[in-house]
Order: sequence, then C-alpha cells, then structure tokens
Amino acid sequence: MKKNIIFLMLGLMVTFSSCNDFLDKLPDERTEVNSAKKIKALLVSAYPTNDAVMLQEISSDNATDNGSAYTYDDIGMRDAYLWKDITTTSSDDPQDIWDGHFIAIASANQALESIKELNDDESLKTYRAEALLCRAYGYFALANTFCMAYNPETATKELGLPYSKTPETTVKPDYKRGTMTELYANIYADIEEALPLIEGVEFTVPKYHFNKSAAYAFAAEFCLFYDKFDESIKYANVVLGSNPSSVMRDWKGIYNSSSNWEARCNMYINADSPANLLLLPIYSSWGYMYGPYDIYKRYGLSRTIFENEAIRAKGVWSSIKASYYPSNSVWGFDQKMSVSKFYGYFEYTDKASGTGHRHNVMTPFTTNKTLLMRAEAEALNNDLDAAVKDINIWLRSTTSAATDISKEDIVTFMNNVNYMPTIPTKKTDHTIKKELNPQGFTVNEGDQEAIIQCILHLKRCEAIHEGDRWMDIKRYGIEISHEREGMDADVLKVNDPRRAIQLPLDVIVAGLKSNPRN
Repeated sequence: MKKNIIFLMLGLMVTFSSCNDFLDKLPDERTEVNSAKKIKALLVSAYPTNDAVMLQEISSDNATDNGSAYTYDDIGMRDAYLWKDITTTSSDDPQDIWDGHFIAIASANQALESIKELNDDESLKTYRAEALLCRAYGYFALANTFCMAYNPETATKELGLPYSKTPETTVKPDYKRGTMTELYANIYADIEEALPLIEGVEFTVPKYHFNKSAAYAFAAEFCLFYDKFDESIKYANVVLGSNPSSVMRDWKGIYNSSSNWEARCNMYINADSPANLLLLPIYSSWGYMYGPYDIYKRYGLSRTIFENEAIRAKGVWSSIKASYYPSNSVWGFDQKMSVSKFYGYFEYTDKASGTGHRHNVMTPFTTNKTLLMRAEAEALNNDLDAAVKDINIWLRSTTSAATDISKEDIVTFMNNVNYMPTIPTKKTDHTIKKELNPQGFTVNEGDQEAIIQCILHLKRCEAIHEGDRWMDIKRYGIEISHEREGMDADVLKVNDPRRAIQLPLDVIVAGLKSNPRN
C-alpha cells in the first residue's frame, strides 16, 4: 500500500498516494528548495505524469461495444465504456490520474512557497508564472475528469475539488471539495496572475513547458469553458497572431512524407512543429489501446462511427469538393480505426524479463485546437462571420480546399443533416449532428446553431483519440448512448451524474466526498 507524500526535491520524484488517509505524513524528508536553480529543477515535476485520455475517449461517443468476440484486455477500459465506477489501478485509471496530477500540483505549490521564501525576487517571476499555470492546469484537467461541466446556473451547488495553495504542514489536513464556482474562480485567478509574468520567458526545451503560446492557449480554452468568450478570443489571438495559417499543422506534408505509422506519429508530436504548443509525456497504454494493433478491440472507434460521425463522415468540406487529409490514411480494424497521432513507446526497466512502462506523448494545446476554440467563442458571441473566417483557415490546413466556404454554405449543409437519434438502430441513423443542451450558455436555433454544429464536428475530427470530445459532450449536454452486447443500450442523459467520473476509491475512503450516483 502506498501511504504518503514524500518530496525528494532534487531527484524530482514526488510520490503521492493514500490508503486510509488522503495525506497522512508530513513532508519533512525534502531537500530545501532555496535557489532559483532548485526551483527550476522542481518545476519539471509540476507537469502531470498521467492523463485521462483513455477514460474520456472511451466514455464518449467515439467508442462502441464490438461484442464479446473481441477482448478489452483492461478492466478500467471496460468500466469506462460502461460508465461504471472504476476501482482498478493502472496508469490510465482514476487513481493514477488523480495521483499524477496532485503530484504535479504539490510540486507547483512547493515552488511557489520557495519563491515566497526568497522574497519573490524579480528574477523568479517566470518561475512563479510557470508554477501558477501548472497548478491551474492540474486542477482544470482534474475538473474535466472528476466534475460536472461548469454551469453558472448550478456551479454553486456542483462539487468542485479541494484547491490546495500551499505545501502541506499538518499530518491529516481536512480536505473539502468546495463548489465548481470556487474551483473555477481559483483556476482563473492563477491564470490571470501568471499571464503577465510569462512574457519573455525562455526555456531550453520550450514545448515541454508553459511557454507563452501554451499559456495563452490554456487561458483561451479555460475562458471558453468559463463562458468568458471575449477573453477566450483575446487570448487565442495572442497564440495565433496575424497570420494563423502560418502556424497550422501541415497535415498534407505529414501524409505525403511517410506511410509508416511510427514515423507519422513522431511527426505529429514533433517539438519543431509550430502547431504543437505543449507536449506532455505520460505513463499510458493509450497508444496501444487505440492504435492499429490486434488488441483492445472490444471497445473502440468502430468503422460505423468513423465513417458516419467522425473523420470519414461527409463534412462541411464536401460543399467545396475538398477531401480531409487525415481521412486518406488510416490504420487499424473495423472495430477500432486509428489516425497516426500517439505511438506507444515502451521503456524497459528489465529487458531480460521484458518488463517496463508504457508511454505516450500527448498534445494538450495546439494551434489547430486553439483556432477552433476561437471560432467557437466567436460563434457563441454571435459573430458568425468571424467564426466562418476561422473555419476556412482550418479547412485550408486540413483539407484540399482551394476556395473558401461561405456562411450560407455551412448553414445549408448543416440544415440538411438529420439529428442523430440518441439510440441509433441502423447505420444510416449515425450523423455528425446531435441535439444540443448547452450547460449555462445559449445557442440559438438557425444560423448560430448550424455554425456551432459545424465547429463541433471539426473539433471532433481535429481532436480524435485525444479525449476532447468528452468535454464537448458535457458542456453541450449532448445525450449519447453506449451499446451493450445482450442488453439494452445505456443512455447518458443531460444531467446524468456519471458525466463526472467517480473519484478513486482510496480518496473516498479517506473521507473526500464522492460524486453522486443515481
């Protein structure tokens, strides 16, 4: 059983765990962090080592039950698909995701405390900015996993997360979850304090840190989720600059340069790509789970979904007779179709016995995602012309589009798409459009909804295999169903509490309030 938080600041190996107590030992075994050099080194461990990508992707409408003829090889994967509380412990399960993010938050808090002890010296301001951003990002990622979507109408009642701002100094701190109102206010305050301090910061390997572009992309996404659409646009403008086309991902180049899965995955996460703003190495089996391997085929992105709802579905680009580059080169099986993004890397700890750790490198912030977030914020602000302009920038970088598409073209195209029923009974029921029930914001019928529906489909394509679709399902209250072999389909209703994945069992046993269940 893991029992304590131990800070080994020089070695950057911070272990967070619990059995009967959330924290039950003082962190007295830590090396004193008393210099800029040590703070800089400590901040390497302020980035989470785990990610909820598997939980979010398999929980979303990007997965189906392919039947018992296929294996799932991972109980957590099965339970994520079934929207059950997950009690297993692997790198992709709630326990390790929780621990990995709170390790990072603890490191950020220690860095901030050490900066304070050094009298907030001016030379440390960039470290302060990075620490604040890491803490805010850790909590934002946890909220997207373990909390309901932020809704200003219900946020004072919805459970948040305990927002720790200092290193622990008591043996058994009394943690309270607080509300989503409090959680989002704390995240926002950290971001707002950090952004002015991040100007001019330079990193040896900038794509693995909150460089300026990554910081503003994070701010743009958070403010979009926080219903601060003007601010989201403002921050996205900083990331995209005056010529967004120059920093978009070169999809055509990727697919023309190699036909090798590993090579294309490596190009996708290339630190030299201007599209990649932050790279996050994690412990995960996701590269194997979703990848083009004859394993993990029970629950996955089936050909039916792939060709009728996602990558190969008829999209708005069809109106200008363009093809979508990623759809032209796909690996895998009918049970799980795979776009080359995240190769499964293996680190041997003992080559003789063949044991070690599985890794992925994720891309939480990219220019392509930020562009679509800006388009969404513009559309929600009812500036549809600006949203269409951004849609066209995205289309030019990801499709063979030679001409721009008009707002009227988009509206006409989307209006001719049928809403997909919550429980499809035949292949032709699957479409790219689903009923929207926005959580605390408004989408008007007509042109605005058509543009939003278009953007949601583009976002689903852009972030396929990355878990982002789950957040849009939550934010827009999209009802979805999961087929279950031999049983009726299970429907995730608008206010279904299972939209907040259950906390790890150890944390609940330690006394933190669990997410409600019907």
